[in-house]
Amino acid sequence: MNHLSGLLQALQEAAQALYSYELNEEQCKLSPTPSEFEGEYTFVVFPLLKASRKNPVETGNEIGHYLLEHCADIAAFNVVKGFLNLSLKDSFWTDLLRNIQDEKAWNNLPSTGKKIVVEYCGPNTNKPLHLGHIRNMLLGMSTVRLLNAAGNDVHPVNIYNDRGIAICKSMVAYVRSGQKTTPESTGTKGDHFVGDYYVEYAKQFDAEVKELMANGMAKDEAEKKAPIYTEAVDMLQRWEAGDADTLALWNTMNSWVYAGFNETFQRLGV
Repeated sequence: MNHLSGLLQALQEAAQALYSYELNEEQCKLSPTPSEFEGEYTFVVFPLLKASRKNPVETGNEIGHYLLEHCADIAAFNVVKGFLNLSLKDSFWTDLLRNIQDEKAWNNLPSTGKKIVVEYCGPNTNKPLHLGHIRNMLLGMSTVRLLNAAGNDVHPVNIYNDRGIAICKSMVAYVRSGQKTTPESTGTKGDHFVGDYYVEYAKQFDAEVKELMANGMAKDEAEKKAPIYTEAVDMLQRWEAGDADTLALWNTMNSWVYAGFNETFQRLGV
């Protein structure tokens, strides 16, 4: 479908009616109007000057007035030297969108035979989703849909970053301060619940570092010897060793986060 076919036909009819001139395919072209001028599409009138026997501005104005009278899509026009800038009615664009939607081939292009993996979001499981994740999800989802529409076999993948010292920091803070509460018992969304303990870790860590420094320890050393940090390191080592209790806590807290993430995913439709 060429959405400009009606306008191009109207230009050919104008040339024939006004100047008894038949515009060929090379001459009958529309290009996007430069942003500094009003209009959506521009027609170059120079090929018609010999037939019109008038200057570019006069020729452009004659064609513009003809189009206003005979082409239902034209809302207004202006002429800049030899360039006829055309403004289109809103109905042109709404009709275009309806026609695109009605096309059988729209959003159903032939298969390319390609398999494409698109990985997006990939959040950590120690804190809530934030606007950066939302941006990533919307971009990823749009990319997947565009690639699907282009005939590709697309596989969206979300790889959780659910291991490492950062995860253990939330776990240690929960062991210290959680008092066996859950997202359900506190009425808190799962990823926010776990994220609160990541914040709690930072508070306790800062307090412990300051106390060690007040007793004469250098900052770098204090950060490595703060009790809550050494507990997090120890928990990570126990997780890597397959300690059953540590893995159970890890699975439980991750399940809370996944439930919270899924609420957001469902709201966004990803």
